[in-house]
Amino acid sequence: QDYTWEDHGYSLINRLYPEVGQLLDEKFQVVYNLTYNTIAMHRGVDTSMLRRAIWNYVHCVFGIRYDDYNYGEVNQLLERSLKIYIKTVACYPEKTTKQTYMQFWRHFKHSEKVHVNLLLLEARMQAALLYALRAVTRYMT
Repeated sequence: QDYTWEDHGYSLINRLYPEVGQLLDEKFQVVYNLTYNTIAMHRGVDTSMLRRAIWNYVHCVFGIRYDDYNYGEVNQLLERSLKIYIKTVACYPEKTTKQTYMQFWRHFKHSEKVHVNLLLLEARMQAALLYALRAVTRYMT
C-alpha cells in the first residue's frame, strides 16, 4: 500500500502534534521548491523535474516508490556520480568526503551543490518519518 506524506503522514502527525505537522510540511515545501531557475551557467531553467528526480531517488534508495512517477527521469537527469553522492550521503554519511562532494557536478556552483544536499537530507528525513508514522498507524489500528 502507498503511504505518502501528503495523504497519510502529514495528517497523522498533524492529529498527534499539530504544530509539528505544519512546521515539517512547510520545511519540506520550502526546500523542495527552492530554486534560482539556474543550472550551472544556464539561466531561466525550470528545475522542477531535477528537484523531483533527486527527491524521488532518495525515497527510492530507502524503498519508497510512487506509482505515478516515471523513474526513467531519474536515469535521464541524475548522472552516475550524483547518484553515488546521494546514496553515500543518505545511507553512509560518515563516508562522505570532500572528494565525493567534488566529483559530482564539477561545473556547478557550490550553492547548487548545497541545494542538492538540502534536498537529499529533507527527503531522507521525510522517508524516515514515513516509516515511523506508518508503524504508528499500524499500531493504532
